[in-house]
Formats: sequence, structure tokens, C-alpha cells
Amino acid sequence: MELIRALRLLKLNSVSTAWVDAVWDLEFTHTDPLDPVIEEEIKEDPEVFKTIYMQLLPFSNEDDDNTQSVWVVFGENGVSAKTLVAVLSYFILRAKTKSPSLEQRLCGLQAASLYFLLLKIPGSVANKVYHQILFDTCLNMPLKCWPQDSGKKRKKDSLKSSQGDPKTGKRSKPPKKVSEEMEIDDDEDDEEEVVYFSAQDLLKLREGIVLLARTLLRLLERFSLRDKPQSADSCVQFLTISTLMHLLRVFHTNDFCVFSRSVDQLQSLPELSYHGLGLLCSTIHGEGDEVSMVFRKLLYVILMMKTQERSKPCLLAPSQTVCGARDQAILFISHIVDKQREATLPLLRILVQHICHQMVEKSEYRASGAQAVGKLMANMPCQDYAAIVKWLYSYSRNNKVAFRMFALDVAMVLLEQSERDVDDTVDPELAVFLPHRFLVHNIIYNHRNDVSPTVRGHALHCLAQCLELGSQNATKCVHELFSNSMYITTETLTLFKKHVSDPKTNARKSALETVMSLLKHGVISCSAENLSILSDRCRDPAVSVKKKAMQCLMDLLANREVQEAWLRGVLPAVMDSESSVQEKALECLDHVVIAHIKSQGKYRDSDASQKLAWELLGLLCEKCQDLSRYFSKAFSVWAPQQKFTPPFVNGLLSHTEGERAAAAWLLLAKIASCSPKLNYGTILDTWENTIRSENRAKEVMGIVYLLIFLNLIVNVKHLYTLGAASLHCPSKVGKRIFLLVQSVLTPSEQQPVPAEGEDLPASQPLSQFKPNSMPTVVRAHAVITLGKLCLQHEELMLKYLPVFARELEVGTELAVRSNVVVVMCDLCVRYTNTVTRYIPNISACLRDKDPIVREQTLIMLTNLLQEEYVKWKGALFFRFAIALVDPDPTIADLCEYCLVDLLLKKSPLMFSQHFIECIFHFNSYEKHKKYNKFPQTESEKSKFSLKGPQNQGKRFRIYRFLLKNFTDEQRFNITTKICQDILASFVDSELPLDSDGSELLADTFDILSLKEMKLTAMSGPAAGEEPQEEEMAMAKAVLQVAQKKLVSQVQKRNFVENVIPIIISLKNMLEEQHSPVLKHLMAYLQVTMQEYRSEVKELFAADEQLAAEVEYNLKQFEKEKQQEQQQMENQLANFTLSPRRNVSQTYTCIGKK
Repeated sequence: MELIRALRLLKLNSVSTAWVDAVWDLEFTHTDPLDPVIEEEIKEDPEVFKTIYMQLLPFSNEDDDNTQSVWVVFGENGVSAKTLVAVLSYFILRAKTKSPSLEQRLCGLQAASLYFLLLKIPGSVANKVYHQILFDTCLNMPLKCWPQDSGKKRKKDSLKSSQGDPKTGKRSKPPKKVSEEMEIDDDEDDEEEVVYFSAQDLLKLREGIVLLARTLLRLLERFSLRDKPQSADSCVQFLTISTLMHLLRVFHTNDFCVFSRSVDQLQSLPELSYHGLGLLCSTIHGEGDEVSMVFRKLLYVILMMKTQERSKPCLLAPSQTVCGARDQAILFISHIVDKQREATLPLLRILVQHICHQMVEKSEYRASGAQAVGKLMANMPCQDYAAIVKWLYSYSRNNKVAFRMFALDVAMVLLEQSERDVDDTVDPELAVFLPHRFLVHNIIYNHRNDVSPTVRGHALHCLAQCLELGSQNATKCVHELFSNSMYITTETLTLFKKHVSDPKTNARKSALETVMSLLKHGVISCSAENLSILSDRCRDPAVSVKKKAMQCLMDLLANREVQEAWLRGVLPAVMDSESSVQEKALECLDHVVIAHIKSQGKYRDSDASQKLAWELLGLLCEKCQDLSRYFSKAFSVWAPQQKFTPPFVNGLLSHTEGERAAAAWLLLAKIASCSPKLNYGTILDTWENTIRSENRAKEVMGIVYLLIFLNLIVNVKHLYTLGAASLHCPSKVGKRIFLLVQSVLTPSEQQPVPAEGEDLPASQPLSQFKPNSMPTVVRAHAVITLGKLCLQHEELMLKYLPVFARELEVGTELAVRSNVVVVMCDLCVRYTNTVTRYIPNISACLRDKDPIVREQTLIMLTNLLQEEYVKWKGALFFRFAIALVDPDPTIADLCEYCLVDLLLKKSPLMFSQHFIECIFHFNSYEKHKKYNKFPQTESEKSKFSLKGPQNQGKRFRIYRFLLKNFTDEQRFNITTKICQDILASFVDSELPLDSDGSELLADTFDILSLKEMKLTAMSGPAAGEEPQEEEMAMAKAVLQVAQKKLVSQVQKRNFVENVIPIIISLKNMLEEQHSPVLKHLMAYLQVTMQEYRSEVKELFAADEQLAAEVEYNLKQFEKEKQQEQQQMENQLANFTLSPRRNVSQTYTCIGKK
């Protein structure tokens, strides 16, 4: 018989019984070496296992009558099934040793396939062929036999070829001897020697794995694993390992026809794998446990992760193969759910939740996972779908940022699907979760104010994407958010203005995208206020936000209402400090305007691009004339690029007659200012023809503007060139040049310039710059040029420095005064000692009537203070602090930034050293022998005074700002110093208690009552402090308690020894004079004694009446507080929600049930 002859090749009769018993006793964990003679005889035929497999295959078919006699045949011919299994296990285990050869791997795979075939034959269990450990070992063979990328560097002396000697055809032996005893050790820590295989070798290994998989599938069709959970788990692991799913090409199909074909018809490993997984999910192997096991393994395929034993899953690169495996896994799960709906729906919900909980933060994987969740939820009935959406709402409120981000991604995927209708199967409490409105309002929109800037930005991005979806329901839901029936539109827009100013760049970009979508789709109107949100962000500190804002305006430009906002956003960007932003702005201008300027003959009203270009130019001639200088900058950049060719100019000239004439002359003016090689003859001829014709008012104004503009440009260029040249060649600058520049700044009849050859008169005294016929822009540039001359000529600096100072005081021209500030500060760097005495003149400009001068002065003085060219002397600090209450909020914010972020770091004691004098200075109090004694003119005193009740808010804005940036040590010391230098001076009668003194004293008590005076160590944790780990939080709490107790003792001692005696004496003095300051003193005590509520009588033992008054005031304060709280509770109890409020709360409170 052929089967028996094939089995004799394994020399089973020659194998000792003791060796076989030992293998079975060790339960196939390891084996002793087989007799070398027997092993060599078996290996003489490399196809021995395949031959036996083919002879045994007919016996595995139940339809054949011979299948029942195979065990009888074994008995009749003396073939021991026990010995056969032992020999097979020997070759299987050899393939799992360290760095097995190709021959060992192939033999191991064939032996494992033969073992599975034996199990399929009826009677295998009765003949004790099945053994769980050996079964699991066979299932682990593909992972061990297929070469894995170890990720280690190759070593030249450790390379091992699998090709062997080409002459003998034998494999080369390893240089390192392998131990005689073979053990299965998955935790091998030593570095393995890498074997490299050829393509032919890999093909042989693949055929072996395919044979093993096909045999397993035949086995699973008949062999039940219902009572073998460990083996079932190993089967699932075998069918889902990366060798089968990822390393080989994945089949692509939209349905699972693999179930309708026989095992022999399946060719690829993925087909075999999914067929096997389908078999495991059938009822023959259990009632749901196996399905759960399969879903759990496929979870990581969907997540695009690779699972490894005893280690965390690792991400796989999202290649085409990996993504294909993910898609097929989703299709397979959907197929199983359709076949076994009742049993698998609970498992499907669990799978979706696991995908959400194991999702990583990387955007590419999040997007893939969200699509997977959407496809899986599409298979759910409405009841399960609503339950998952309810769970997703709770999931979206998790503390983890990654979870909230993924919830938004899933919501967007679900919005792309058709909205589900409520049917009879859905519970009433879950019906609210089915409409798209819930996803938009309660998941996406609710995260617009998330604490994480990443989530905030992503939520706004998703809100914008809702308007781009094909689903009308999502768009309708967004419209509802901004309709008066749901939310107040003005409040929502205020919120978006807040978001476009978010501290995080990505959040601002997402907010801009959202505003653009709302404007584009008509959700909000294209009003000037709404469009300014976009145009203002073109001057954002972040480069990417500027570009995003410009792109948003470009997307909206088709709307005529956006044109002015587009100009005000894009044009100023051509002078941005970042070159990439300049390039973006120039690109937009070129694409929208310049590229569509054609001759009159080629103009078409139907061409929207041409029409848009001329409409924008028309706005520049009318409403947006203030943007002219930015437009000029663009032309100065384009001119060297040869954009303005003669044909282009001729095309413009063809438009000088008609409705586009003003815009054409504007372009010609810009081109003429930066193109010296331009042929002006043609332009002048056109001009002559224009002025001869009638009704040419606009054209005449345009050409006049052109000529005036050219004259100004020439003068400014000459002055700039003169100043720059004087810095490089100071010796070449003569007196004639000084007088020439001076003549620009003074009337011509006052300072004539002598003709060539005449003697130069002596320099005339000059008290100030007086207006003349020169335009302000020319005079402003003359100041800069004169400053450059002074930098190189000290005698000229000494002459003009008083003139500059006088100009700051009496000058009327904004540009001139602003440039004088710049010049004087530059001179301070060059001539520090000389210019320092004029710092009061410069700092007086901090109260200039024009915001530009105030801002310029603030910036220049900050630079000088940073470089220590100027010290905090005289009234400089107090004038600087005045800028904190500037009428312009921008300047106030700038001053705060300069003081805290630039200057305080250089001088940490700056605020505390000047604080006491601030109280005297801002109250204009000059009776103290030490404070507020620096020289000031009456004009300066009145300009910088904050005296009186009308300025109390401004004074305390400054006080609070300074105290907020104190350290605890500085707060403690300043309290003591206030008592000694101010309060004690009134007690000792060093300062009179008149009206001025009363105002000063009232301010002092109010300052001592401020919450900013309280030590931070006595307060709780900061409001914005992030939550910490439990152990760290507990340790920090213990430390804070101990610190608070220590500081409280020191503070109490200081209060008793230094403050209370002064307070008692001062209180008696105020009572005698019936001073209104007494109420301020009592208010201070009321605030201070809150911390010593139970010690009032003890602390004020020296004045029992004062103690009684303080205690009474404290009781009254507590009583009033209780009454206010009770009144508020009564109001809330009687408060009835409006219908609109009830509707919004329906969605806000969902998920709490």
C-alpha cells in the first residue's frame, strides 16, 4: 500500500519506545535529539512529509468509505500513531530553534500540516492524536518560520547565506554550534544570528504556510473547538498574525465570496485567513465566544497596530497593504454581523468602544479609526446606533484630549451618513440621539470652548466642515446655531472674535476657517464687522495665521461685499516683517488684480476676473485711499521683475477714457514711481488729449495726483540718500548741506540758501521747526536726515538737540514729532551723557495727544532702558506707569508687556522700589520730605497728574498691576514700609491731615485692603493650575498647609508689633478731627481681621472700643453676606425658564440620564 510505503520513509519502527515516551511525557515542550542515523535517513528524501500528506489526504474525506479504516491500516501494519506524532513534533520543534535553516523551516511547516491532517481524520481524538500544546505550537509555526525584520544592523561576520555551496547543493553549516537539546524559548535575550533568504526561498516558505493554512481550514470544517478555548484562541491568533495580514498582498473585494468557495479554490493567504475566521465564528465552534475572540484580534488590524507577545501593540506605517487589511477586516466583521445579527450586535458595540478607547492622537490614525467606526455603526439598527451615540457623547467629555479629538472625528463621519428616522424599535429616551442635530450641537459645537486649544481648534474646524458636507441636515443644524430661535447671534460672534484671538496658533486658524465657512454659506451676514474678523487676522503675530486669513479672504472674494475687507487685509501684508507673508500677499495681488488687466479691446463684462480687478482698483481710488502706500510697495517689488512691459502700459492707457479712467491713472502713477526706464512721452500725450476733452474731472485729479506723488517721491528719495551717504562719508558733508536740510524744516525767507560762489552766513539761532510750504512727509524725512547728520557731527548735535526738545513740546505735525522722538533716542545711544538730561522731554510724549507718538515713545524708551542707556531716574518710572491707563487699549497692553516681559526681568526690584512714591506722585502730594521731590514743570505736573476722585480708578489700576507682579517677600515688606513711611508720618504729625493728606491716607488704606496685597502663600492653589497626580497633589497640599501656618505666624507677629499701634493712634486722631478717612480705616480692619476673626479682642486689647467696633463690623458683614445669599436662592427658586432656554437645555443636559 502506498501510504505504508510512504510511512516507512520515516523509520518509525527504528525509533526507540523510550524516546517516544519521553517526548509525550514532556508534553512536546522540548525533545531529546533523534538518533542521527535515523534523522539522516529521513532527510534523504526532502519530500517525505509531502509524500505522506498526499497519501493520507484521501483518508480525511468523510465521503470516502476508506476514511474509517486508516487507523485499522495503521494497526495491521504496525504503525504506531503515538510514534508518528512524536517524530512529527521533533521536526516541528527543530523549526523553532534559534536561527533555523531553510530546510528546518520547510520540514517544520510540512510536519505541522501533516499533523493537522491526522487530526481531521475521524477517530483522531479516540486515538489520542490531539494534544493542545502541540496543536498550539503548529499554529505558531508561520510566525516562527517566516523571516521577521529584526530591526538590527547587519554584521559582516554574522551573515549567514541560505544558498549554501552551489557545487554540492548542500547548505553551509553555521559557524556556531547549536545545542543538541532543542527548547522552545520565546524570550531569547541574546542577539540572534540573522539568516537572509532569496526570493526562491521565500516562495517555498510561502507555499509551506499556504499548505498549513489550507489544512487547518479543512480541519476546522469538521473538528470542533467548542470545548478547547485555548486552541480556538491560538487559531484566531494564527489567522490574524501580521504574516498573513500585512506582509503579503491583500486581496481586494467588496464582498466575501470566499465563504461560497471551497478551500481548494482559495489561493491567497488573506482569503484563507478570512475563510478560517468565518469558520471559527460558526456555531460548530461555540455560541459567541469565538466571535468575541475573532473581533478582539481584528481590533488591532483595524487600529493598524501590530500585536506582540508580552509587549504593547505598536503602530504600523499606514501603507497601502496595511490600509487594505484594515478595510477587509471591516468588511469581514460586517459580513459576520449580517449573518449572526442577534449574537454579534452586543459584540459589535463593544468593538466600537474598544476602537475609541485605544485610539492614538496621530491625525492619520484618528481619521482611519473614525471611518472604521462609521462603517461598523452603519450595520447597527437604530436602537444600537442611538445607544452608541449616547455613549459617544459621554466619551467626548473624557479628560483625555485624544478621546475628545476622536469623538469629533467620529461625529463628522456619522454626519456624512444619511440621517436615521425614529422607528418603533427605538426607546423614547434614545430617540433624541438619532438626528444629526445632536451631533452638531452637543458634540461638535459644545467643544468650541474646550480647555485644550487642540480640541478647541479641531471643533471649530469640524464646525466649518459641516457646511461643506453634502448632507443638508448638517448644514441646517449649523444654521440653527446662529438663528435667533436657538442662540443670540451677537453673543456667538463675540465668541468667535475671542477664538480668533486664542493664544494657540492652530485654534486661531480653525476659528478663521469657521468664520469663513459661515460667511461663505450665508449663515452670518458679510457685514463690515464680521469681515473685520478675517482682515484683522492678516496682522496676526503668527505667520501661518496671517496666510490662513488671506486665504480665507481669497475664498470669499467672489462676494462683492468682501472686496474692501480683502484690500484692508491683504494690502498691508506686503510690508509685513516676514518675507513669506509678503510673498503671499504679492501673489494674491498679482493673481487677483495685475494678471487680469488687459487692453480696452479685450475687456469683457462677462469675465468675472477682469471685472473684479477693476472694481478693486476703483475702491483704492475712493474708499481705500489710505492703503495707497502699501500698493506702492507692491509695485516697487514688481518693477525689477519686468512685470510692467510696454504692452501692459499701453493696455492701461487704453482705459484712460471711460468709467475705469481713475483706476487706470492710479496704476500709471504707481508704475511711474518705480519704473525709471518707462517711456513717459506716451503717457504725457495721453494726458494732453485728456485735458483737452470735456467732463474729465476724475482724470485731471488722477494726473495731478500722479505729478504731486512723483514730486514727493523724488524729494523723499533725495533726503534719504543724503542721510545714508552722510553715515558712510561724514567728512564730505559740508555746511551747505546742513543749511539745505535746515531750510526744509524752516520757512525759506528765514533761512535762505546762498547761491553758488557766495559766502556762507553764520548759523542763525534756531528755536524750533516752523511750518513752511514743504509737505509734512518731506519735513518728517528731513528730521531723520538731520538726525543722521547729528550722529556724525557732535557740534551739530549740540546745536539742534534743544531744537528737537522744543519741537516735542510745541510741534503740531504728527509725523515730525514722531520722528523727533526716534532721532533723540538714537542720539542718546551715541551721546548718552549729553542727551540723558533731555529724557524728561522725551518721556513727556507718553501723554501726547496722538496715539502714534505715545506708542513710538513707549517703544523707544523701552529699548533704551533694556540696553541701560537710560536709568530709572526722576519721574521716568511714573510716566511709564501712566501708560498703563492710556485711553488706547493697545498702548496700555503694550506698556504692560514692556514692563513685565522686558524690563522687570532685568530689574526685579523695580516695582517694589517705586511703589511708595507712586502713591505720593499720582496724588500730586509734595509735602513729604523724601518722596516726589524730582524737578517738573507745571505743564508736566498737570499732564501726568492722577489726583482726585475722578482718577481713582486709574490710580488703582496701576496699583493693582504693580502689586500683582510682587513676590510674597515684596508684599510683606511693602506693607511694613507703608505703615512706617505714610501712616506713621501722620501719627507723628510730620504730614498734616489736611484735604490733600486725607486723600493720600484714604488711598493708602484702600491699597492695604486690596486682595493683591494678600500673600499668595496664604491663598489656595491658582485657578488655572492643572490637576496633578493624587500623590503629588497630596504632598503639595501638606507642604502648603505647613507653609501657610508658618507665614501666618510671621504675618501676625508683624501685624501686632508694627501695624496695630499705628492703627490705634491714627484711629484716635481721625475721630478727634471727624475725618472721613475713618471709614477707610475701618474698612481696612474689616478686611484684615477676617483672618483673625476669633482673636479680635486679644489683638486690640489696648483699645477695647476699637475691638468692639471691629467685631461689630465683622458681624454686620457676615449678616449682609448671608442675606445676599438667601436673596439669590429665593430668586433662583422662583425663576422660570423661557421656552427657548428649555429647548437648548434639552441638548445641553443630555447624557446625564
